[in-house]
Amino acid sequence: MAKTMSGVISVTGMGILCAIGNDKQEVLDSLKNKASGIGRMKYLPSVHTDIPVGEIKLSTEEMKQMLGISGDETVSRTSVMGALAVREALQQAGIQDVSNKRVALISGTTVGVMDVTEQIFEKTGTDPELLDMPHSHECGRSTEEIALYSGLQGAKCCTICTACSSALNAIMLGSEMLKNDEVDLVVAGGSEPLSKLHLNGFNTLMILDRERCRPFDETRAGLNLGEGAAFVVLQKNAPKSLAYVRGYANRCDAFHQTATSKTGDGATLAMEGALEMAGLQPADIKYINAHGTGTPDNDASESAAFKRVFGADLPDMSSTKSYTGHTTSAAGSVETVICILAMENDFVPASLGWQHPMPDGVIPSPGRTGVDLDYVMCNSFGFGGNDSSLILSKARPGTDERPLKDESRISIAARSIVSSEEELSGLREFLPPMETRRMSRVMKASLLSAFTALRDAGIARPDAIIAATSKGMLELSTIFLEDIVNNREEQLKPTVFMQSTHNTIASAIAIQTKCHGYNITYSQGDESSVWAVRDAKMLLRKGEAHTVLVCAFDEELSEGRTCRFKAESTIYTIA
Repeated sequence: MAKTMSGVISVTGMGILCAIGNDKQEVLDSLKNKASGIGRMKYLPSVHTDIPVGEIKLSTEEMKQMLGISGDETVSRTSVMGALAVREALQQAGIQDVSNKRVALISGTTVGVMDVTEQIFEKTGTDPELLDMPHSHECGRSTEEIALYSGLQGAKCCTICTACSSALNAIMLGSEMLKNDEVDLVVAGGSEPLSKLHLNGFNTLMILDRERCRPFDETRAGLNLGEGAAFVVLQKNAPKSLAYVRGYANRCDAFHQTATSKTGDGATLAMEGALEMAGLQPADIKYINAHGTGTPDNDASESAAFKRVFGADLPDMSSTKSYTGHTTSAAGSVETVICILAMENDFVPASLGWQHPMPDGVIPSPGRTGVDLDYVMCNSFGFGGNDSSLILSKARPGTDERPLKDESRISIAARSIVSSEEELSGLREFLPPMETRRMSRVMKASLLSAFTALRDAGIARPDAIIAATSKGMLELSTIFLEDIVNNREEQLKPTVFMQSTHNTIASAIAIQTKCHGYNITYSQGDESSVWAVRDAKMLLRKGEAHTVLVCAFDEELSEGRTCRFKAESTIYTIA
């Protein structure tokens, strides 16, 4: 009998902390009262006090006390925010004991424990040996701490790092694992605090507004960074549900590391893919929670994508980032919870601050009440063009059943490893020196290994790209942190920040190969490659890809600022 994936995925609990509330009820009240949480920063010790942000109205120490954590214990803000949100979600789902269940905790983050790393840099200097401490650049560390402090000890932990689409991708992965009967219970979402690296990085790109952001407004001048954590409990075939996961898709814009294409290719493909999986037509969607950052680039690109998918009949649409700020990697789960609150209470959240129509732009909703939101779409688009879309429904859908091909049909078509400085000159075969001169060594190594593997396999473009890394772009993020300390947050280099995120490699390969398919990055310590290979095989078995490129990369810093690196690219195919 052929193996199949099947089941109806329910959201049975949810928890949230963000600038407009420390739980679901506070967030709901703020949305209904059109009360923004964006204002002057209080807890982040930055010199840029003129930049408005969306901070959670609790200190890290206050959150530690709420969780019963000793004041002497060093814990990341990412972890305590996430643990509180997970606790609220589990409580609503009525789950107290998970000891007899197969549980997965899947979290999306980019900052990870970076707030702790920043404190170490400021207090003790920038010795590379510090980066080998438990609190360093490992995003997976924060997920493990969330599990520890939320009562999910023993859960299988997974961390997704795809910038601003991370949390939405976490919900998608959790849904897939449940349908494949790999787990009994999934807690999925994301947690992202404000950090100096984040704030200064976005500031170097000159996309931060000095006023409250105004998504889709002609006068928009940028985004407001926010922080937040939100998680949902996902269960298969549950008797009760807050909402159902109806459809989802992840696609890549494959255009630029930080900018979006004018035609919104990645966003269009993601929305179309989610609709196709859900078995719905564009007219079925009653509300869209847009990515809507308030940057000139995003809002124009997303508007173009909306018109391509929905034509002239765009449903109610708004961006809630004028309430919460852009919570980056947590945005997908923060806004998923907001969508479910809107569905439960029959209202469309207003787009605060909108007054002036954009030329060729879409018009967001001023807010509506008394509306039946049967189907809701939530968009999250990240750096590198990592675009994801999720569709939720009120009504229980039919069982999603997909046949799986046998794993024995999967084979490795090619593999390439690059681990020395001398080998990097081989990149000239694929790219001109002018194009690579500002790339880090691990970036060059990863591209060289990817291009070599594709060439050896006789493949011009893979159907999907998956990356695995423990510490991400370690050398460049370290340089950026050093500059923050040494230059006191002034005159920093945007090119360094642009290459510092964990999903930089997967995005760069997609941009170079023009791969618009599935694109994801895992960062769970030594388990990163295990998650990546698992995902590649599932894509092939589902028939959603015929060729998948998996690139595993990492680097180490040592005395004298030397950097050791290794990049390994493998092409998986299915017969």
